[in-house]
Amino acid sequence: MYSMLSASFVHDSFIIVLQCLKKADNTTAPLPPPLSQRIVEAAEEAHHEHEENPDLQYDYFNAVLINEVDELGNSLDMGGEFLLEPNDHFNNLAVNLSLSVVQVPTNMYNKDPAIVNGVYWSEALNKVFVDNFERDPSLIWQYFGSAKGFFRQYPGVKWYPDEHRVIAFDCRNRKWYIQAATSPKDVVILVDVSGSMKGLRLTIARQTVSSILDTLGDDDFFNIIAYNQEIRFVEPCLNGTLVQADRANKHHFREHLDKLFAKGIGLLGNALTEAFTILNEFNQTGRGSLCSQAIMLVTDGATQMYDEVFEKFNWPDRKVRIFTYLIGRESAFADNMKWMACANKGYFSQISTLADVQENVMRYLHVMSRPKVIDHEHNTVWTEAYVDNALTQAHKLKDSRGLSPITTVAMPVFSTKNETRNQGILLGVAGTDIPLQELMKAVPKHKLGIHGYAFAVTNNGYILIHPDLRPLYQEGQKRRKPHYSSVDLSEVEWEDTHDVLRNAMVNRKTGTFSMEVMKTVDKGKRVLKMHNDYYYTDIKGTPFSVGVALSRGHGKYFFKGNVSIDAGLRDLDQQDVALADEWTYCNTDEHHEHRYLTQIQAIKLYLTGRKPHLKCDRELIQQVLFDAVVTAPMEAYWTGLALNKSENSDKGVEIAFLGTRTGLSRTNLFVNPEQLTNQDILTAEDTEGVFNADHFPLWYKRAAEQVPGTFIYSIPFSSVMENKSVVLASTAIQLLDDRKSPIVAAVGIQMKLDFFQRKFWTASRQACNCNLFLSPTKPNLSNIYTTYSHITYSCYNCIQTELLALSVLNFY
Repeated sequence: MYSMLSASFVHDSFIIVLQCLKKADNTTAPLPPPLSQRIVEAAEEAHHEHEENPDLQYDYFNAVLINEVDELGNSLDMGGEFLLEPNDHFNNLAVNLSLSVVQVPTNMYNKDPAIVNGVYWSEALNKVFVDNFERDPSLIWQYFGSAKGFFRQYPGVKWYPDEHRVIAFDCRNRKWYIQAATSPKDVVILVDVSGSMKGLRLTIARQTVSSILDTLGDDDFFNIIAYNQEIRFVEPCLNGTLVQADRANKHHFREHLDKLFAKGIGLLGNALTEAFTILNEFNQTGRGSLCSQAIMLVTDGATQMYDEVFEKFNWPDRKVRIFTYLIGRESAFADNMKWMACANKGYFSQISTLADVQENVMRYLHVMSRPKVIDHEHNTVWTEAYVDNALTQAHKLKDSRGLSPITTVAMPVFSTKNETRNQGILLGVAGTDIPLQELMKAVPKHKLGIHGYAFAVTNNGYILIHPDLRPLYQEGQKRRKPHYSSVDLSEVEWEDTHDVLRNAMVNRKTGTFSMEVMKTVDKGKRVLKMHNDYYYTDIKGTPFSVGVALSRGHGKYFFKGNVSIDAGLRDLDQQDVALADEWTYCNTDEHHEHRYLTQIQAIKLYLTGRKPHLKCDRELIQQVLFDAVVTAPMEAYWTGLALNKSENSDKGVEIAFLGTRTGLSRTNLFVNPEQLTNQDILTAEDTEGVFNADHFPLWYKRAAEQVPGTFIYSIPFSSVMENKSVVLASTAIQLLDDRKSPIVAAVGIQMKLDFFQRKFWTASRQACNCNLFLSPTKPNLSNIYTTYSHITYSCYNCIQTELLALSVLNFY
């Protein structure tokens, strides 16, 4: 096919690959921060112009109450009619693209003056939300989380409480809010387990500590000390140090909280001394946050102020803030607790019931944010990969696509009023959600080769996006895997035993690395042995690094050809032609009018000049047109085979297919669609058999690893499980018998297993004169194993020996 037209080989060097990655930086990553900045500026200006009015009466669109009516059919207060229309960009969720809605936590009063005033001035954000979405239609949710507790979300959408009529969502508990509001911190939590803490007090104390852990993120470090007359680290193995506050560590410490029991007397002075010592020594190692430090004291009282301890370890600089939580209703020791907090730039809270825990714990965040507010540090934070299950449940989003991993870009919003400027008042946090696939769109998949892939990691080495990151247990299910957002790069690129690749990317270096890998395919059911070359660099304006992995022999050399646009469009516009759904040939998300275009439609409009505003990858499209022209004769060839009854008289071959390096595919059915033994083949359900965002089809990848000119035969695992007896045969197309010659395409067929068996026995008898047994019964999995057994032993291992010699079989 490909030899019929003039073309050339192009070497793509390490520099070119990095340029592709830098292109991803410039086209995707820097865009959201300016959009978030616009929300911040609008919020600060609106608040600056607003005068607080405790008597303000203002009806707003409450996310829970909109479109709700009472028994008489009248709209509920703070509800009203709110136009909602399904939108495919939001997984067909009914949204309002003109207005935002406001959600207030269930434990807060909708008409509280502080809430009403905040909602009133933040109405100014609607215009900015709409404008941002017009500027970047790839955005999903935009929002403002107020320090008062309300949450303004765009586009407007209906929220639904759970079966208990409760919505537990509180924006101030979200990681994006906490990260933007505070700086990284080292924290020691002191929890009193003396005899006076028995019963409900210890229960409240445990919940308080757990809530504090909720506010810590991957950039924070912590430890928990339980004290009475003795000092005991909750996790004895971590005596005298701090650990990173990732999900796994926090979960581990929570399990140990249940093992705390109250007895004895409380010697707080010793506990404070130990806490200061740990913070000081850990800070000197250079391994902590190297930023803020704090001691959280959870107790039912303090008999003295312990000023001698503070004078020795913390005064006059007061580098460590003290936050005190008085457990219980009694206030006999409240003065001492207040003094300790105020004398050390902290905050005092009294927690009387379990219902008080969350609200009181959250207050320390505003104190920790004061230095940033006073210095007016509008730092931008990017969260790790996460699936926002809370919003999904509140929106009653049933489609599992709504559980796609995202990252949130967030910035703090400060009060700029002159009278409060020096007080460091945090108004809230502005944020935008970005689907992680958007960060990878600018990476040219067709240049990564058959086994190549792009990936990104956070500054902590956690995977942001990677083909082997699977946050859900199974496709189509909503259950998330535990600790899915803190999967380290070393856990998937495990052959890097010395963490060379991981450490280089965490340190935001630019470079290359090579190693032998065992790559699993077909959802871990098969393995390929390859040599990967890794190229990596940092993503400007973010804490992330991005890399690509190129399998040696693929992705370094590219095949380029040229055909006329007219010829290419003619052969592209055929019924048997399809393009990879998840590849970006043209950016159809840029404008609303383009979102309903298929990629082929977009290419035609772009090349004919009828949609000049479409942004397309012209180089990729040129190669798509070339592939369309070169593979066009296959349609006539397959049609000829179908008409030749003798070639396929028993309809053993059911479908033929072809795929090229540009994501173009052609298919031809030799039977009616309902007669296909495996009807999922090459459909959306056949996720491993089609081109998608991070991999080539399985039959393509496996064929590419074989000796050029040979076929690979395989039985799909899923088809065996479902008793669909078919065999896939595929072979790669390589122009020259040369290592520099890239694989340009692969072709294959699906045939019935009994048809394959008949052909195989005919060929094998001619080859080795073996008397093999063929079961006359209906082919099933046991027949397949019987066949393999007879092949191996009846021919005295001749076939297996030959396959090993040809490197078709390998022992791993």
